[in-house]
Amino acid sequence: MKTVRFGVIGCGLMGREFASASARWCHLKGMSARPEIVAVSNRSEAPRRWFTDHFPSVRQSTSDYRELLTNEDVEAVYIAVPHHLHREVYGATLGAGKHLFGEKPFGMDLAANESILEAAKARPDLLVRCCSQFPYYPSVQVIGQMIAKSAFGRILEVNAGFLHSSDLNPDKPANWKRIVEFNGAYGVMGDLGMHVCHVPFRAGWRPRNVRAILSNIIPDRPDGKGLGGRVETATWDNATLLCEAETPDGGHFPLTLRTARIAPGESNTWYLEILGTEASVKFSTRNPNVLHVLEYDGGRQDWREVCVGYTPVFPAITGGIFEFGFTDAIQQMWAAFLTELVGEKLPDALLARAATPEEAHLSHLLFTAALRSAEQSSTETVSASHP
Repeated sequence: MKTVRFGVIGCGLMGREFASASARWCHLKGMSARPEIVAVSNRSEAPRRWFTDHFPSVRQSTSDYRELLTNEDVEAVYIAVPHHLHREVYGATLGAGKHLFGEKPFGMDLAANESILEAAKARPDLLVRCCSQFPYYPSVQVIGQMIAKSAFGRILEVNAGFLHSSDLNPDKPANWKRIVEFNGAYGVMGDLGMHVCHVPFRAGWRPRNVRAILSNIIPDRPDGKGLGGRVETATWDNATLLCEAETPDGGHFPLTLRTARIAPGESNTWYLEILGTEASVKFSTRNPNVLHVLEYDGGRQDWREVCVGYTPVFPAITGGIFEFGFTDAIQQMWAAFLTELVGEKLPDALLARAATPEEAHLSHLLFTAALRSAEQSSTETVSASHP
């Protein structure tokens, strides 16, 4: 099994998730490559110490990501830093000749995103992908198979969303995702939007236009310094985008995309609903083992529950009778990246490949149009331009 040596830039929540996935790589069956974390970079020492305490393979720990990029032992880099740093750090990583797996939104705004895409185009020898794990749930993989087989007939409507609730508390201290200088003008769309767009975009359903309702529900929060001060949180908390989407064969349908940091009662809910003339499906991570399916052939229109079980796209040691979860989806996403990185053939599945830079770019075109729509209370065309 080939070992791919990784550096991690940004040692927070998702960096630790990658590390955990790498530590239990034996959970996967038949893999031709495995990741090994050999270097970490984070401005603060404490997050780096978690890596050095738990992973003896880490031989470099630095506060300066540029030192990591000069490390010849590092072949590929995972980056999870605030959005305003994407352009600089992603560009430098590609310039240093390292394969890149980066967190969404792949740039704080459209200009930053297009700069990153230009850097990627200049290095076609490098694999560049955007993180998005939810399509790796087995039920969503089944949906991908149905899309590939045109099982839905004519698409009538698609609804997708990603909902959090922790920001309902107005006394929750502000973090960088609530500050526009660090998160960007997209607000919640930049934070959660690629997760929601991934499956529709991979299906080839392109938004032609958008009418956006954006909400800044709690405009200031405690600054987190413990002295009673508050800071302006001028980012969008919730976003609802109603799009007219078109299919590759020229059809069109309403596509509704929701991202919310303030959705009462929701913890980390990702959902997808596709309604068609011949079949329809509903899935939510609230009940990850169940896919709701309706197949119509002219008779009764009955929804049925399909217990998909633990049937991931990359086989694992867990039996099919068990349930699949978030950490499994993370590992499956990384299995896709490693498989592609070492030149092995991906499984023949629509949703096997990790999100591409082009799909991230389309999300930027959509979110940029959504900002114009919200500002002008108008329906805005989603640009067809490419970098």
